[in-house]
Amino acid sequence: MEPLGKHMLRAELESFFDILEERRRSSDISHALRTFSAQPYHGATPPSVKALNRMVLESQFLRYVIAEVAAESGEPPECVKEEAAGILDKMAQNLQLSFIRLLGFSLSKIFKRLFRSIWVNEDGLARLQQAIQEHPVILMPNHRSYIDFLVLSYIMFTYDLSIPVIAAGIPLMGMSLIGEIFRRSGAFFIRRAIGSDKLYWAVLSEYVRTIVRTGFAPVEFYVEGLRSRTLKSLTPKLGLMQMVLEPFFKGEVYDVLLVPVSISYDRVLEETLLAHELLGVPKPKETTTGLLKARKVLEDDYGCMHVCFGKPVSARALAQGRVNRGQFNLVPRGLPLNASAELQEFVNGVAHLLVRLQEKNMVLSPWSLMTFTLLQSPQGVDWDQLTHKTLWLRTLALRFGAHLNWPAQLADLEVMSDSLALHHSIACREKGRVQLVEEVGPGPVTQEEAVFRKASAVLMCASYRNQALHVFTRPALVALAMTTAASPRKEDVFRRFCFLQELFANELIFIPGHAVQDFEEGCDGLQQCGALTITDQMLRVTEEEQDTIIFLTAILQPFIETYEVVCRILCEERFQTFSEKSFLSSVRDAVIKLLISGEVRSYECLSSDTQKNVLWALLRMGAVSKSRVAEQNEYRVSKAAVRRIWETLGGRVTPQVMSYSRL
Repeated sequence: MEPLGKHMLRAELESFFDILEERRRSSDISHALRTFSAQPYHGATPPSVKALNRMVLESQFLRYVIAEVAAESGEPPECVKEEAAGILDKMAQNLQLSFIRLLGFSLSKIFKRLFRSIWVNEDGLARLQQAIQEHPVILMPNHRSYIDFLVLSYIMFTYDLSIPVIAAGIPLMGMSLIGEIFRRSGAFFIRRAIGSDKLYWAVLSEYVRTIVRTGFAPVEFYVEGLRSRTLKSLTPKLGLMQMVLEPFFKGEVYDVLLVPVSISYDRVLEETLLAHELLGVPKPKETTTGLLKARKVLEDDYGCMHVCFGKPVSARALAQGRVNRGQFNLVPRGLPLNASAELQEFVNGVAHLLVRLQEKNMVLSPWSLMTFTLLQSPQGVDWDQLTHKTLWLRTLALRFGAHLNWPAQLADLEVMSDSLALHHSIACREKGRVQLVEEVGPGPVTQEEAVFRKASAVLMCASYRNQALHVFTRPALVALAMTTAASPRKEDVFRRFCFLQELFANELIFIPGHAVQDFEEGCDGLQQCGALTITDQMLRVTEEEQDTIIFLTAILQPFIETYEVVCRILCEERFQTFSEKSFLSSVRDAVIKLLISGEVRSYECLSSDTQKNVLWALLRMGAVSKSRVAEQNEYRVSKAAVRRIWETLGGRVTPQVMSYSRL
């Protein structure tokens, strides 16, 4: 069977237009108060909040779960139903056009202050308009900034498209006044961790399914689950993904259309905050007071934003030949769906496919390319050298299929100078040399504080490199596999590639079961740039492009060093059992000491997200086990298994991975 979504991953460049241009020329109040004439799915009329909640509470599914919970807990069914109603009241959206108008007026003012332009692909909007009228639509944007939450609704309102209802985290609900504005702008609030709360899960899933079934509004949610603090794609979460697909599985709707939305920023508002969170600084609580204090961000320049609405993906087309929907005819539609292994695998594959489609449609800024060279030159780099390497990398990125926001009407040096000025908080040029800017604080500083300041600058810079990381991932993995494989034979390189892909499965996005396609994509990219020849099943690096291979392997070096150092720390005697919190604290302290001593070079080793990804990789690969103890997760290390993975990563042990006969 053809791999899931194979032909969808071919990126096509579309034309974009600036939606702020009209806003700068005309009245914001007229824009907000104009006639709004959206055409919803099958002309569906939005139900009132009470009517929608009543549909959920009176559904056969929820009545069934309420009876189950009552029997298990010994509580009267009426009390359980009352609890369900309370959950629903707290969760439910209350979309009102008057508040959308208020938001439209306010955001016009704010966006014109923050951004030079907001570019949207016109063809994507036309496809979306048609899709909304034909089938229930699920909007699936990537999540890099709090602005993401607002910009899609703003665009939909501007172009008379049905306003989406949006899954939002409960902390936003707690913001006095702002939380209610969000609710009346279409947000419904859900817990970030549901756990084993059967009743909450049932209320949420039935609420989402009811919205999909009725189709009165598109549903918007972040398949990555959380805002990415590293600005690269996160492993998708599957709960909401399964909920929005269930009405199709059960035959309640003919199809569900999934629309990947790629939001790209020249500069994100939260860049300093994100770096500090990765270094263990607690995330500030989301409050209205905090939002008002953050008004100073309106005084800065955040460049351009690109919003690309991808081609709608048909759940029906994807499921053809992969999911036996006949199995759902054996169970009444109103009863809970017990997802089979086949169904879970399908949902997981679709979720990963949507994240890959988000990546394919990203529009990269010149700064994203400049950061690769800056991070590989920690002591700074001459401006001329940075220019030369960035222009070379631009050519390489275009060959690998990247979309770039590189103004053709401006000279290359002017484009790069403007990008550097935009990111003045991260890097500066002095006497012809560019280097990272470290945070300034009251001195003198301890060695640990000096490490923190340096790491903060590096992690801010790395976040923008991460926006472009997906472009180079597969060629870089092939290049790395070639340098450490047992031989240049294609089978040996592929075996090494599969090990690296498995290890970095939480770090980078790979569609399950696509190893062969990913390997071939990486090889094709290296061949296109002249760095690789394949003859008689032997992979050879060309003499002329040795520097390309060196550059690509260097891209992955910070991740390799982090994985190696965490494995090293876990192999120490003091690590036997631990919680996630103690793991991060202990690893952070150990890495700081290793950075001070010079045994570790990359400050990216201090990223808590990468450290957690190492833990999840070791857990998945059987080197760490997890159990539930005293209401928290406890992890136990198999030092022999960790050491074996560590040695395999270092090329000292050959990975035991099955080969593919197709190669």
